[in-house]
Amino acid sequence: MDDGPLPSGIKVFTTCPDLLFSLEFVFGGLVWILIASSLVPLPLLQGWVMFVSVFCFVGTTALLFLYLIGAHGGETSWVSLDAAYHSVAALFYLSAAILEALAMILMEDKVTYEHYLENIFAAMFSYVAALLYVVHAVFSVVRWKWPSVNNS
Repeated sequence: MDDGPLPSGIKVFTTCPDLLFSLEFVFGGLVWILIASSLVPLPLLQGWVMFVSVFCFVGTTALLFLYLIGAHGGETSWVSLDAAYHSVAALFYLSAAILEALAMILMEDKVTYEHYLENIFAAMFSYVAALLYVVHAVFSVVRWKWPSVNNS
């Protein structure tokens, strides 16, 4: 069976940009863990970061699982879904990274050094996750707009 423009099964881990799923899991999970374990003096800002990390983690897990079982069936409409999801996730993570950096700056003198470090790393991993989602979104849009580039 031809997979069409999207891979299925184990081929998901060997094609670009789909191999970025695993890195998105790692860095998104680190953001989720660090925000969940840190002191939250600014709940409005850090609540958005937590929402984004959980939303993207669950969304990426669902999309990866659907690719692994071949739910797309070679349909080209799934390429549009992939491009749209990763574009939204990139936008969400970029906003979350900026807000976490702002929260980190605002809480510099208000928390212990350990909590401050947790938020520094959460902000740093948020930027890395945002970059991964942006790269994935760009390659997904390329695959969506120019399918012949992927098949050559």
